Amino acid sequence: MLRRLHHEQPESFAFTPENLAWAKAQMTKYPEGRQASAVIPLLWRAQEQEGWLTRPAIEYVAEMLDMAYIRALEVATFYFMFQLAPVGSVAHVQVCGTTSCMICGAEDLIAVCREKIADAPHALSADGKFSWEEVECLGACANAPMAQIGKDYYEDLTAARFAEILDALAAGKVPPPGPQNGRYASEPLKGLTSLEKYESGRTQHNASVARALDLGDTVKRIDGTEEPLRTPWNGDKSPGAVKPVKTKRKEAKPARKAPADDTGVAKQEARAKPRAKPETGEAAPDQHKPALMDAPRDGKADDLTRINGVGPALEKMLHDLGVFHFEQIAAWTPAEVAWIDANLVRFKGRVSRDGWVAQARTLIADDDRAEKGDD
Repeated sequence: MLRRLHHEQPESFAFTPENLAWAKAQMTKYPEGRQASAVIPLLWRAQEQEGWLTRPAIEYVAEMLDMAYIRALEVATFYFMFQLAPVGSVAHVQVCGTTSCMICGAEDLIAVCREKIADAPHALSADGKFSWEEVECLGACANAPMAQIGKDYYEDLTAARFAEILDALAAGKVPPPGPQNGRYASEPLKGLTSLEKYESGRTQHNASVARALDLGDTVKRIDGTEEPLRTPWNGDKSPGAVKPVKTKRKEAKPARKAPADDTGVAKQEARAKPRAKPETGEAAPDQHKPALMDAPRDGKADDLTRINGVGPALEKMLHDLGVFHFEQIAAWTPAEVAWIDANLVRFKGRVSRDGWVAQARTLIADDDRAEKGDD
């Protein structure tokens, strides 16, 4: 399924103070320089704050984590948990349409969505309170048909009961989630066939429904005020304890319409130290650095993209290293090739893999023949 950003986007995004503190706390779970590992929880928190995931929010999170925008966008568009278009202000309804639910009446539930919310999925209801979509299996097959509304499952649904639930939500009420036909959990419809002696001692609701009722957050969006912020992974369990993130970047600002850098490489990737030589596992020492130049001769560099495997981004990287001419590449020794290979961020090993030295020598010879007029 093709997933695109919504055609209408807000001008900017910024976390609320509570959500910003939470986001910074999540970043401390990962080693310095690896904060990008927190991209999914931070994108999810941004979605909880706004209801859906906007482009400014994606770029804002990317800046917080020193990621290229495209990297965060790849995550947001890959996972269906992220809503890329506006959703209902009260709830987004996800109706399971996979085999068990389909057999048991999911199409009737979808008909209710079309009647009460909108004819098309991902469209807002007339009052803006609801949106809906059909999703793949949500894992409650024994209680089919079912739908996830907000954070909780409503199971054992009929079209009539589903319509009642939507009406109640529209009126500001939150019906108890879980089975809607009197079933306690996922036991047989005709009653228990084993462990019957425990039936008399059970509570009014199963543990999952009871917890949902205690929290009262079935359709409430997380806003950072639910409970004191704790960071036990830092060894500090006191409320509000957050250790600062060790990063040199400035405070994240509302998203700009610009890439993280000219090459699209994440800043934390660009700062990574050269890796070991693939052949021996030993780092390429600086004494094997080839002859490099501050600028091309006569202000004109050779077209390095003529080398098979070199594109514009890699050519720019070579220019940044001080490589502008085929003559430089053709003169590299094996040790110098290893040094270049170890210092090409994102393209390590390309020189030896694609045989740049031999290619450069062939290009020089071809250009010499062309200059002399030889065929």
